[in-house]
Amino acid sequence: MNTESDEMGVPDWVPSTGIQLRKAGVQFDAIRVDGDEGRAVADRLAWMTGGRPGPVVEEASGSRAVYFLVPVGATERRFWPPGVISLASGPSCVAFIPVPALNGQTWPLTWRYRPTGRDHLVHALLLKAALHPEE
Repeated sequence: MNTESDEMGVPDWVPSTGIQLRKAGVQFDAIRVDGDEGRAVADRLAWMTGGRPGPVVEEASGSRAVYFLVPVGATERRFWPPGVISLASGPSCVAFIPVPALNGQTWPLTWRYRPTGRDHLVHALLLKAALHPEE
């Protein structure tokens, strides 16, 4: 384990190079919102949290997905609006979440908001509020 990275608060689940898939339900679950809507939600959430929304990954190709990394179990028993995809693992399903390194070749993934510590994830209730700004 890289001591320098640990001192800076980089979680051990962030790969040192490239991209890795992480199984949902181990370190985190995720909420996926595609396209410009996902980016707008991420920026609203950042505004709501003073620039510290928690880790948010974005994809530059395909559906241009945005992944909000939330605590394990935070997606359960919640109603998410149409188009929002909950990524969690359980007895009958397994989901994987792409995670890029902080630097280097990670295209088509990058961090919209970098992780700031192993335990600082996106707060699911704040994310839900950012998904419904009119309420």
